[in-house]
Amino acid sequence: MASGQCVLIAPEVFDQRDEDGMAVLLGEHPAPELHDGVRESAAVCPAAAIRLEEK
Repeated sequence: MASGQCVLIAPEVFDQRDEDGMAVLLGEHPAPELHDGVRESAAVCPAAAIRLEEK
């Protein structure tokens, strides 16, 4: 499944591959000011493919 919701919510953190539509993480440790968008992306991901590890 490749819905792209995370890319729409947090384009600074996620991108979508042209060849298959799969989302990719642009960086392993997003800046703190992007964390809310990452959390929202995880919450709305229809495939539950985004897992957060908060320290």
